Amino acid sequence: MLWFQGNSMQLAKYSFQLCLRNVSASKTVLPVLTLFTKDPCPLCDEAKEVLEPYKNRFILQEVDITLPENSAWYERYKFDIPVFHLNGQFLMMHRVNISKLEKQLQKLEQQGAGG
Repeated sequence: MLWFQGNSMQLAKYSFQLCLRNVSASKTVLPVLTLFTKDPCPLCDEAKEVLEPYKNRFILQEVDITLPENSAWYERYKFDIPVFHLNGQFLMMHRVNISKLEKQLQKLEQQGAGG
């Protein structure tokens, strides 16, 4: 009886490890879309509405350029917000360009899928 319990425990442990491996292998890391913004910013609000249908394909990170720690971004983008970076690379400014966003998201998704 002890032998059976020991093997059951090993089997349970192995199954759990296998399950964890499958979960982590299937987990895709979403790209980060950074929005450089300030308050108020009507164009930024409009851009966020346009992005709403795509929100499950990226993590939206907002950077308020008026905060003291973001002064470098303020100097760079004070006349151009909204500005978007995808995974740290400039993507677009002033308005959301859906075709450009879609192209870049597909490219990243294909890379993530090993293709």
